[in-house]
Amino acid sequence: MKHVTALALPPVPSASWLPALLRRAAPAGALALLLAGCDEQPTRAAANPAPPPPVAVTVVTLERREIPVTSMLPGRTAPFRVAEIRPQVGGLLRERLFTEGESVTVGQSLFQIDPAPLEAAVRRAEAALQRMEATERVALSTANRLRSLARSQVVSEQNLENAEATLRQAQADIISLRAALETARIDLNYTRVASPITGRTGRATVTPGALVTANQPTPLVTVAQLDPILVDLTQPSAVLLQQRRDVDSGALRRPSADRAAARLILEDGSEYPHAGEVQFSEVIVDQGTGSVTVRAVFPNPNQLLLPGMFVRARVEEGVTDRAILVPQRAVLRTPRGEPMAFVVNAEGVVESRVLRANRAIGNDWMVTEGLAPGDRVVVEGLQRIRPGTRVRATERGATPAVGS
Repeated sequence: MKHVTALALPPVPSASWLPALLRRAAPAGALALLLAGCDEQPTRAAANPAPPPPVAVTVVTLERREIPVTSMLPGRTAPFRVAEIRPQVGGLLRERLFTEGESVTVGQSLFQIDPAPLEAAVRRAEAALQRMEATERVALSTANRLRSLARSQVVSEQNLENAEATLRQAQADIISLRAALETARIDLNYTRVASPITGRTGRATVTPGALVTANQPTPLVTVAQLDPILVDLTQPSAVLLQQRRDVDSGALRRPSADRAAARLILEDGSEYPHAGEVQFSEVIVDQGTGSVTVRAVFPNPNQLLLPGMFVRARVEEGVTDRAILVPQRAVLRTPRGEPMAFVVNAEGVVESRVLRANRAIGNDWMVTEGLAPGDRVVVEGLQRIRPGTRVRATERGATPAVGS
């Protein structure tokens, strides 16, 4: 009879031991669930990223203002009047009566030509006139006597007519000789060469002892009137056309169509103390430069301005009440070179606007198209934004909110 060996089985845990086993297994299960949750959380975060915070920028709110419109034009000074002094009679130059570079007045003597030949001419003309006056008296006496005799028919009518003709010829000769005497006296006065204007003399081209001729091509000296002084400015014809359109449309108001106030900037950058006035502009456009010449007049009491100086003139074109000024630092350039600016709309989102800004006024651009009053233009924080960026805008000059 075979014996069956009984297998030894582990004892069955008692009911009191089971809760402790479950307590040891619970932390492990919780840890596994926690790790599984950590694996799923990045996936959900990547699927729904949080929106970035708004970018802080500084804006300026635009408004229309009434401002004077000016333009800066280059130019050169020119004398108000120029007189090239030439002799009107020939002769030997005896004396120079002025100092080169000094100011002279109208009628002041500048040169003296030897008057002796012309004095002799005056005496000859006086003698000829006196001789003819004596002849005229004799002819008059003869004519009167023959008239009485002709009434008595003692002399013929032919003799009377001849006497009267001789009288009329003598009278005509007297008129001619008086004119010759007046011409001789005028020429004698021309030996004193005087200045026709008040101004400042230049360098003399002759010295005493030189022989001069009437109306010679080379002037003896040049006199220039420097007070007031002229400034010839150059302005592009396109700018002139735009000004006229603005005046016609009412966008630009000016007291006079042809006159405007002006200020000068000298070569060293300083401002000339006296204001001037634009008088007129040329009616012909220079084909080489496409510009017109604008002439202004400035007082020059101290003769600080000399002819030929290069200057710049700030010309007041008028006043406009439609100006929208944008700070220059807020204006950028598109890839095509067009001016543009970033504007914050009512939803706090950035928009880009292409502008038309062709004039600088101080540190601002005057914008005529692309912006309207009330627009908020970004002036700070431009590097951190682009169209569509949500921003938190602070008005320039306002105190930022706490925590912003």
